[in-house]
This record gives sequence, structure tokens and C-alpha cells, in this order.
Amino acid sequence: MTNSEFEKLAEAALKSLPPFFREKLDNIVMIVRAAPAPAQVRRFGRGLMGLYEGVPLLNRDTGYSAMMPDKITLFRKNIETECRTAAEMEQEVRHVVMHEIAHHFGTTDARLKQEGIY
Repeated sequence: MTNSEFEKLAEAALKSLPPFFREKLDNIVMIVRAAPAPAQVRRFGRGLMGLYEGVPLLNRDTGYSAMMPDKITLFRKNIETECRTAAEMEQEVRHVVMHEIAHHFGTTDARLKQEGIY
């Protein structure tokens, strides 16, 4: 799958969010990379499918202004490795996008696991 095709899946995942969540996304960009950088692999492991980098909405206060956008990075090759069909790919991209957006809203991995979401 090309980056462009993959980006369309990611865009569709964003559009599928309920309006309540879409309207609250603030100062955030999403990008696609083929694979994590070596430093990301060392920190998070080889199987990293997505990464949120930024200041979660819950942690923003009056000092939060003129900041660079938060960034969600999707790692195409790692996601492709987990999927055998186009339908699986679409579902996995949506899952990873939702997971990273949960971090944007301040939800931790521990909380996602506690809730049985991850």
C-alpha cells in the first residue's frame, strides 16, 4: 500500500469519529511514516504502530499558547505486518488512530488497558 492510500485510510478513520470528539481535536496533525525511527524503536519497541507526541488536552493550561501542534504518527509497515486483508487494514488503522487520539484527550495506556479497550 502506498503512503497516499494509507493516508486516505487514516483520514477516513478521523472522519468516522463522532462529532463530539472531532470538534474537540485541537492543534494536532497526523502523519504517516513507513517505520519508526531507531530512537523510537529503542524507546517503544519494534512493533510500534502509532505514536502520540504532544500536550494532552487535560494538561493544557493558560500557559499553552503558540505551541507547535501535537503529532500523531502512524507507522505504515508495522500496521501492514499485522493485516492480511484490506478490511483488516482499515480496521487496524482506525484502531490505532482512536488509540492515539485517546492520548490527545489525556487517556493513558494504563487506563485504556484497565477499561479493556487496549
